[in-house]
Amino acid sequence: MLDPKGRVVMISGASRGIGRALVKTFHDKGYQVSAGARDPAALKSIFADLSGERLACSRYEAGDRDTHMAWVSATVERFGRIDALINNAGTSNTFSIEEGDEADLDALWITNVKGPLFLTRACLPHLKKSGNGRVINVASLSGKRVRNENIAYNMTKHAVMALTHGTRRIGWEYGVRATALCPSFVATDLTAGVAKVAREEMIEPGDLAELAATAVALPNTAAMAEMLVNCRLEDTL
Repeated sequence: MLDPKGRVVMISGASRGIGRALVKTFHDKGYQVSAGARDPAALKSIFADLSGERLACSRYEAGDRDTHMAWVSATVERFGRIDALINNAGTSNTFSIEEGDEADLDALWITNVKGPLFLTRACLPHLKKSGNGRVINVASLSGKRVRNENIAYNMTKHAVMALTHGTRRIGWEYGVRATALCPSFVATDLTAGVAKVAREEMIEPGDLAELAATAVALPNTAAMAEMLVNCRLEDTL
């Protein structure tokens, strides 16, 4: 396993849910963490107990490309390097084949696909330089199969799978390894309205963060392209 000391991890969507758990988990393990979200001031308040030399908070807006470059530059200026990127920021809605405004489709495409794509592009030179660069894309089991009417969400998560495999391909010879982390229902505010699975039966954000940390720490010779994580039995898996 790679030693976390000195390694720098960027985490998007860091203010709540899975992102919040990711920041805490990686910081606890000794990584230097650069957290990104729409409101960096709120981030600093949320992680006040983690404040110190190993945590930096920056603004990240999926649809604002300028924030991508500014965040990358701020991270390199603060820590001198980038070893891992976790594209966690994402959202959902009820856009279906039969109903929904085009603006709803576009909103998901911007946050769930274009954000990770262009942030990966901005980080890739630094990840290649690391020699052990890691990209973890928080996708979904909805990127592996379609089991509901929310087709826009399903489409974007399938696209994230393609992005992950494309990143693996172009980064492999430089030591960059990419993993798609594909959870089922996670106990966050995004699943607050889910009735088909009880809250206490859902995946805990902290457990998912531990899996992401494992993928980041594995050596180049033991990379996982996809991590499928479920809280219930599915015939498709």
